[in-house]
Amino acid sequence: MKKMSHFNLKFLFLGLLVLALSNIQIAAASIPANKTKSEHISMLLESNSFNAKKRSHFSIAGQSEQVERGLTLIHFHTPEKYEFRTFDTHSDPQQAAKMVEILWAMQKNNAYYAILAHDSAAKSLVSESEKLQKMGFVQLSEIKSRQAFIAHNFNGGLVEKVDDMSVSVEITVPQNITDNQIYFPKIKYEFEPSNDRYIAHAGGEINGVKSTNSKEALDANYKKGFRLFELDIIETSDGKLVAAHDWKMWARFTDYEGALPPSHAEFKKHKIYGDYSTLDMKDINEWFTAHPDATLVTDKVNDPLAFANAFVDKNRLLMELFSLMAVEEASKNGINVVISQDPLMAIKGDKIDYLVVNNVKYVALSRRILKSNTDLMLQLKEKGIRVYVYNVNFDPGKDEKYVQENEIGLVYGMYADKWVFDSKKSSLSK
Repeated sequence: MKKMSHFNLKFLFLGLLVLALSNIQIAAASIPANKTKSEHISMLLESNSFNAKKRSHFSIAGQSEQVERGLTLIHFHTPEKYEFRTFDTHSDPQQAAKMVEILWAMQKNNAYYAILAHDSAAKSLVSESEKLQKMGFVQLSEIKSRQAFIAHNFNGGLVEKVDDMSVSVEITVPQNITDNQIYFPKIKYEFEPSNDRYIAHAGGEINGVKSTNSKEALDANYKKGFRLFELDIIETSDGKLVAAHDWKMWARFTDYEGALPPSHAEFKKHKIYGDYSTLDMKDINEWFTAHPDATLVTDKVNDPLAFANAFVDKNRLLMELFSLMAVEEASKNGINVVISQDPLMAIKGDKIDYLVVNNVKYVALSRRILKSNTDLMLQLKEKGIRVYVYNVNFDPGKDEKYVQENEIGLVYGMYADKWVFDSKKSSLSK
């Protein structure tokens, strides 16, 4: 009888254990089916003032975006899908009114949004301050020029943060966002494929290595389809022109430990990573003589007359220039000018008129400023002035494919590290 009682107790214990395990499984299965990873998507906003000397940015679900000068307005369609636009209130006061108008509509429609400032101008917001206060943006309506500023409405109400230096916020994106309204419609720009839309940046990438300015890079990327080749032109200690991005990078590439800049003879002794041949003017002229359908695009050098006289064929030369004085000198001497971003923006009065008068047919500027200068890009396009963008592969996700699919057409072409294009070959029209 005693033995039977022990047996029953053993089975009672096992039965309770099975029941307990069954309850755990049932509890696990009772997690709502609609609970997905989107509930845990985080957004990081970082606004830096002018004095912080750092770029402002935001990151959503691991996708990072650096913002341009002005006020960036981010609108959410879902926790993972969003659209944004930067309103350059610094250079265009009318941008403030456009932003406030869209923000007003977002509030009316109960949209989820965030605002991020980067080097924005307060004076442009003065005319909008009364409307901003009515919308609840007390700090934005009183913001000082170039302060850091962040706002969002993720917690059921408006949150604003402002600082003279930097503001950073990390917050979970609400999982219940469903909004099909589009405030910043994407414009698709049509364009005809052509290999003169792509400039091989620093000779183009070779074996995964960028910015070599080497003969092997020219050879490899010519075979892939490039016909425009950018080279960085700098001087050795004895005044000889050679191709290298800068002397510190060249020394790192070649393990050179001597004084910088090196002499021309010292420059020619070293190979990049032990494999790639450096280029002086003799080498450059020989390569372009052997490739008569190739065009050289220069960077760094700002003496158009001296370089054009040193190059083998002035008709196959595009010189990016960095001062209006150099631009005008080149124009007077029939040298094809690529005006760089800084002198372009420094033009007082009508920029297009200046370029036309000085026969400037090419522009080089950062793709980072496109969103805040769309009107200017369209004006340049209308006049047949070709804009090539650089800073490709500088920001996460903004590679050659992204620029090809989203920005070519608004601008003419890009400085590319890799050939990823399927285009018809054509010669550069002057």
